[in-house]
Amino acid sequence: MSNADISSFDRANEAVTFLRSTLPEGLQAPKVAIVCGSGLGGLADTVQKEGRAEYDYASIPHFPRPTVAGHAGKLVFGLLGQRIPAVLMVGRAHFYEGHEMDKVTFPIRVFKQLGVDTVVLTNAAGGLNSEYNVGDIVLLNDHIFMAGLAGVHPLRGPNDEQFGVRFPPLSDAYDLELRRQVHQAWKDIIPAESTRKLHEGVYAFVSGPTYETRAESRMLRMLGADVVGMSTVPEIVVARHCGLRVLAFSLVTNNAVLAPVTRGDEQLLEGKDANQLNALIEEGKAGHEEVLEAGRNAALDMQKLVLQSLVKVFGQA
Repeated sequence: MSNADISSFDRANEAVTFLRSTLPEGLQAPKVAIVCGSGLGGLADTVQKEGRAEYDYASIPHFPRPTVAGHAGKLVFGLLGQRIPAVLMVGRAHFYEGHEMDKVTFPIRVFKQLGVDTVVLTNAAGGLNSEYNVGDIVLLNDHIFMAGLAGVHPLRGPNDEQFGVRFPPLSDAYDLELRRQVHQAWKDIIPAESTRKLHEGVYAFVSGPTYETRAESRMLRMLGADVVGMSTVPEIVVARHCGLRVLAFSLVTNNAVLAPVTRGDEQLLEGKDANQLNALIEEGKAGHEEVLEAGRNAALDMQKLVLQSLVKVFGQA
């Protein structure tokens, strides 16, 4: 029988049965799931080493496997703080890798069947808002799902009533109480003199794998997006379909180029050689290594913020 012949509910239960067959008793029903984005796999270091369990994605039935640098591809179970049972995805699969939307979002279904209540999603994103600097953290409070509006949607097709309703609302997708706790946690752990800022903003999902053109970046900014990236939103859609609480963060790893491209007939080009022309056109160009480096530099603050926020939510030190 092929995957297409098995419902997402049954596939998720197969994965859960496999995991619980070897998980320690105290970790079989985690309260929190954390998805670690590009360069943010260090969040797994917040899990206590004692009693920890790790699974390569390839070993878990039906689990998607990432192919992108910075996405290790392992599921980590353990305790956050002293007593918060959690599961962390170190790396995620993306739509642009060739996975279908239901495959990209399958881990969220598994988390629901494991008994998870809250999903924390992190990503690396390009900053569209001119007030955002590289290394800033954005607490998401809304999104623009360009692909979803065009019909590339994780809930397209027959609805699985065992997970949720046919037409789930998303106006309440980003849990207000969780966001309130994040702001309190930020005040507790980040010195007032820190140059890193915490913002709230809107995330625009684009399919990738190309970074956005200047015109596309301006369009997204005009639509109200503050950051742009290639993940997270499909997972949020499925999490809300499952009735899970959602908390999501973007790490600003590069500033999108919003200035119009230099015209070929501008006077300032007179006398410039090919190298100088390339420097003009490549100014501000994003690259994946830049994303990973910014992630490494901000990782400790992100780790502290996520951990302290969850400690506040679950009331455990």
